[in-house]
Amino acid sequence: MRRFTQVFFIALLLGAVISCSRKKDNFISRSWHSVTAEYNTLYNGNLALEAGRKELNQNYSDNYWDLLPIERMQIDEEILLPDSVRNQNFGIAEQKAAKAIQRHSMLIGGKEENPQIDEAYILLGKARYYDQRFIPALEAFNYILQKYPASNSIRTAQIWREKTNIRLENNRIAIKNLQRILDNAQFEDQEYADAKAAMAQAYINLQRPDSALAPLTTAANFTKKDEEKGRYYFIIGQLYNLLNQPKNANLAFDEVIDLNRKSPRIYMINAYIQKARNFDPEENDDQQLKELLTDLEEDRENRPFLDKIYFQIGEYYNQRDSVDTAITYYNKSLRTPGSSDQFLRSINYEILANINFDRSEYQTAASYFDSTLYEMPANLREYRTIEKKRKNLDDVIFYQAIANKNDSILNLIDLPREEQIAYYTKYTDKLKEDYKKEIEAGKTEEALALNNAGPGVPDVSLPGGENTSNFYFYNESRIARGAREFLKVWGNRKLADNWRWMASGNTGAIAANEEELDEFDFSSDPRFDPATYVDKLPTDNLVIDSLYKDRNYAYYQLGLIYNEKFGEYQLATDKLEALLASDPEERLILPSKYNLYKAYGRLNMNAKQETMKNDIVFSYPDSQYAIFIQNPQQLASGESLAQRSYEKTYGLYEDQKFAEVISESNKFITRYSGEEIIPKFELLKAMAIGRLRGLQEYRKALSYVSLTYPQSAEGEQAKNMINGSLPRLSRLQLQEDSLATNYKLIYQFKSEDREAALALQQKIDSALVDLEYTSFSTSIDIYTEETIFVVVHGLQDRIRALGLGELLRENDEYELENDFIAISTSNYRVVLLKKKWDDYLLNNI
Repeated sequence: MRRFTQVFFIALLLGAVISCSRKKDNFISRSWHSVTAEYNTLYNGNLALEAGRKELNQNYSDNYWDLLPIERMQIDEEILLPDSVRNQNFGIAEQKAAKAIQRHSMLIGGKEENPQIDEAYILLGKARYYDQRFIPALEAFNYILQKYPASNSIRTAQIWREKTNIRLENNRIAIKNLQRILDNAQFEDQEYADAKAAMAQAYINLQRPDSALAPLTTAANFTKKDEEKGRYYFIIGQLYNLLNQPKNANLAFDEVIDLNRKSPRIYMINAYIQKARNFDPEENDDQQLKELLTDLEEDRENRPFLDKIYFQIGEYYNQRDSVDTAITYYNKSLRTPGSSDQFLRSINYEILANINFDRSEYQTAASYFDSTLYEMPANLREYRTIEKKRKNLDDVIFYQAIANKNDSILNLIDLPREEQIAYYTKYTDKLKEDYKKEIEAGKTEEALALNNAGPGVPDVSLPGGENTSNFYFYNESRIARGAREFLKVWGNRKLADNWRWMASGNTGAIAANEEELDEFDFSSDPRFDPATYVDKLPTDNLVIDSLYKDRNYAYYQLGLIYNEKFGEYQLATDKLEALLASDPEERLILPSKYNLYKAYGRLNMNAKQETMKNDIVFSYPDSQYAIFIQNPQQLASGESLAQRSYEKTYGLYEDQKFAEVISESNKFITRYSGEEIIPKFELLKAMAIGRLRGLQEYRKALSYVSLTYPQSAEGEQAKNMINGSLPRLSRLQLQEDSLATNYKLIYQFKSEDREAALALQQKIDSALVDLEYTSFSTSIDIYTEETIFVVVHGLQDRIRALGLGELLRENDEYELENDFIAISTSNYRVVLLKKKWDDYLLNNI
């Protein structure tokens, strides 16, 4: 009986399984596959999808200083390999959806009998959407719309298809389709909110914020999710701010604030901050705003958002000219523990940079700009603006350092020796105090980083400076310091064997040293003698003149930078007026006056501008500056006279008129002294010098450009040429011509015989045409200032080159009696670069 029962139940189970075939349309099959798909495969797939969405939200960081997207989802530009996924959870969700379709679909007679398969396609589309594979996602949603028009999930599929279209930047198509389905279908509240939110995002993408307001407001009213409601109202406030409607924006932000704990607190905090930024002191009580910000700062629940609150308090004080208090709060915002708002950090750094810039603290401003660029995304338009401003600061820092240093030295030089001694006495007294503190702290090596020269003393690298050997026994201060340290540690010891083990009252010596510390004798160390530094002040008139020239040129450059690059016209006038009052070089006077003329105009100092105009026009009537002042329309095309002069000089270079290039460049360097185009002329002159005088002179000229204009693009280019191409060219040497496969035929002339050279070139050109030697060409090359070459190019070997020369000489029709030399192309290059024509002729390689 028992055996019969087992067989019966096994048979019953087998019958049930067989009856659940996906090809049989019966109640048992439909129920089995529907329940199994819903509560097994799809259930686990939806769990994985939700886990992936939570992970997306956790990893996504909103930038509340810019318009938020409707949906929290970071688009990754990385291209994945086939069969790869960005998030494992979405991969699992897609696998579960595919499994449900493959194992539980009951497509019989062209009709799907399992009501869960459309849900499987919805899951499949969502998983692909969140994994940012939008084309496959679109295919899944379209499949539902085509194959399951009566599905309960049809509206969900329609909405998600248009969300996918929006991600694919098909915004106009999405708006059109959403409007059509909203007009022709009945939606539940949440579905209606999702559709309206998607439409709002499409309008935002099309740069139509006014059109996005209505659908987004509807979405905020219909959504059942408080998190979405808070986000939607915050974005509505941002949209009103974009449309310059702060009152309406504040009403939207109030909606966010009223939600309080129902939506994430980050929305409420940023709503308060946006309201503070919209504050109108003419319509509201300023004290009320201050109290609000103080309450936000003191609320313990707001600790995770203190970086934003501190920043807004800093803005409050900055707008009311309490700049020092504002700086305190900007720094507190930067130092807030756990702050992850990178964009806010970049704003703080930029504001601090601008404050220090306005205070002429350029070194500090440069550091803050560096931090700004580090924190700011490089694809922002503001990034390039700040980067340019930071680069300009390099010039200010460079020239300001020269001006400060030389001013300090020159001011000390003008003082009587007694006042110089008094000045450095204060400095050495401070050194002594610091040194005593070091000894009291038990340090055997000084922590003081003492310079070879005190404040206001020329660098040892300057002319007239004194360098000191680093070898111990040649350095008196190091010897004295060593003796003191020995005495401190070992006391007075006699010179004898095993001196370290002799009982010599070391403890007493140390105690005595400590008692006598206040009476420490510094007279043996020249560092503590004021006369040491006074004696290092330059007395040579050549050195002093050099300091004046460098200082004046730095003043001129600073005036130019302030005037043209930073718009700091008052600073520009201060520097330029100081320059003109210090008897500058002649080359700086006229451009300084012209830049003062422009700065006075920008400051509306009309009387001074008129005086400067008259001075320039009457004292320098033929100068370019007088032309600019009297005929400003000449510059209407945007091309300066300096640029035209450069282009003309460059044309001479292309025509191989190198001596004229050098002469014209020198003339224009003097005329346009201090202007940005000067490094261009210097580099062009260096290139002409290289072509005319050889590689060694070329190196010297490039070195001058790189050292004199290190901040310019031309200075950087010259440096790269010195380190890159010049070493390679220097290694070139004359070689055996017999190994070469490309030759030239050379006719030598003196520079004053250029007409004869041109006549010869014309004869050769005519002969080449007659002989139908179309592969050959000619040129006139400048060798040196005294020598030029007529060159025939394109010859294949030495024999053919010499044969052509003989043919032209012996043929009565051409009558070319000039001597010629055949040379390989590689050797000709060495000859031009290193000026080795005589060596080549001597060795006749």
